[in-house]
Amino acid sequence: MHILVVEDEQRLAKVIKQALDEEGHVTELAFDGEEGFDLACSGSYDLVVLDWMLPKMSGPQVARSLRREKVPTPILMLTARDTVADRVEGLDAGADDYLVKPFAFEELFARVRALSRRKVEPGEATRLVAGKLALDLEARQAYLDAKTIDLTPKEFALLEYLMRNQGAVRTRDQIADHVWGFLSDVTANVVDLYIHYLRTKLNRHGGKGMIRTVRGVGYSLRG
Repeated sequence: MHILVVEDEQRLAKVIKQALDEEGHVTELAFDGEEGFDLACSGSYDLVVLDWMLPKMSGPQVARSLRREKVPTPILMLTARDTVADRVEGLDAGADDYLVKPFAFEELFARVRALSRRKVEPGEATRLVAGKLALDLEARQAYLDAKTIDLTPKEFALLEYLMRNQGAVRTRDQIADHVWGFLSDVTANVVDLYIHYLRTKLNRHGGKGMIRTVRGVGYSLRG
């Protein structure tokens, strides 16, 4: 998932980003309500994790403004406020879920998964297929000839990107931007290394040759 975290406590924001990235998500940060609103209006995010107390615009103000602009992106509100009235205010402002600080990252991950399932529209694909390779997006599991392939979160995100662009050549920069995020400093060597990891696992399960190297350009996947 492509997630926007709007949190003014920069240290906490970076910890949340690192945790979500390690789960295989692509996470970007905003440190005040106005910046968060502007980024969220782009419509390019699958989820907004939104703090309540923010400079310039509060979390509820951001949520209300996004809903007025008809931005449908799910919103998970983070706050230290834990009364029923506070929860009602956050949900009425347009939030889809509510998580009280301090929280366990396991609960954050579970709520992110739940909101990602809720976002799927009727008829929308939750399974990608490339020949004998299949990717279950809800279960976060890969299969080759019906045999399970154990992937790390980043390997899964990489494979998902290649499968969504099956047959097309994607450059190292495109792969880095999508899998690690536009603001990351991932180098071409890191992309090459993860392609090697992924290719090794596919080869081991009978998928030799599925990931093709286009010299001087990048990589493509074929079924």
